[in-house]
Amino acid sequence: MKQFSILAFILLATSSLSAQTGAKNFIDQPFIEVRGKAEMEVVPDIIYLKVIIDEKDSKTKTSMEDQENNMLKVLESIGLNIKKDVAVVDYASNFESHWIKRTNIQTSKEYEVLVNSGKMVAQVFIELEKLDISNITVSKLDHSKMEEFRQEVKVNAAKAAKTKAQKIMEAFDQITGKAIYVQEVNRNIYPARMNAMDSNMMMKVKSNASASGQNIPDIEFQKLKLEYEILARFAIE
Repeated sequence: MKQFSILAFILLATSSLSAQTGAKNFIDQPFIEVRGKAEMEVVPDIIYLKVIIDEKDSKTKTSMEDQENNMLKVLESIGLNIKKDVAVVDYASNFESHWIKRTNIQTSKEYEVLVNSGKMVAQVFIELEKLDISNITVSKLDHSKMEEFRQEVKVNAAKAAKTKAQKIMEAFDQITGKAIYVQEVNRNIYPARMNAMDSNMMMKVKSNASASGQNIPDIEFQKLKLEYEILARFAIE
């Protein structure tokens, strides 16, 4: 029992000595804690359109296959790469219910069309409307350099935190040292407004096109907004 007590004392003494002679924990150092925030707004250049072709919507009773072929030809004629920019997302049919309810078979296809500008959105809208295809909505907005912008905003938020700390410590005639703790505490990417392109919007696009002598109008989307906030602690020298 005595030997155990002596051993415990030695271990305790060694631990205390190590804590006194070792490097100080950053919490024990004088420091200043600040938050830096940065923002950026970018115009989306990646625009995903959802286009639905439905046989029952065709005024001329054009078959699904003919509607699809006509759409692809039109999209290619205005500069889209059919293999890269157009994809089938979903295909639906009421074939099963037809046998139960003895109704007409109706089919629909959903496509995803990728464009890079508001002007191209308007052009797609106008050209597809000529084919009786008007069920079009904007499903997603993004930017081709989004990751690059994210990193830039993060760096700016960190710089804002450092500048804030330096300005505050200058008032006390003290110098801000190295960062001893950094944490990303908040990040937000606010999507641009993605209003459904309904018949009212279609009429507006067509009206603008007529007023401008058939020039394709450029639809303006709300900018994508990036926000980052950095929490940082700087040693005080």
